[in-house]
Amino acid sequence: MSTNDTVILVTSNGMGKGPEELQLLLIGKYLQLLGQGEDFPAAICFYTEGVKMVIDGSPVLEQLAALEKKGVRLIVCSTCLNYFGLADKVKIGIVGGMTDILEAQLRAGKVITL
Repeated sequence: MSTNDTVILVTSNGMGKGPEELQLLLIGKYLQLLGQGEDFPAAICFYTEGVKMVIDGSPVLEQLAALEKKGVRLIVCSTCLNYFGLADKVKIGIVGGMTDILEAQLRAGKVITL
């Protein structure tokens, strides 16, 4: 088990475009499979609607907790949380600013946007 220099950006409440239920199903499966691998991203950054993935009631908290336990940094945009009124509902990750997200991206060898 090791982390690499990849950073994943989660910018929506789910994965892809389509019905919300499908988007949530896809992100859940993606994170589950990612957690079953041997090589993990250095960080997953959550901003805009993506911050909804780390709050109370999110269907992917278990998958994210497993990734965090394996050394993946979960960085959550504080500006976005405040904008949506969700700052007090965060269940996982490190609440940071755009500076933290930018730093993770600049250090990355590869950035993947979901």
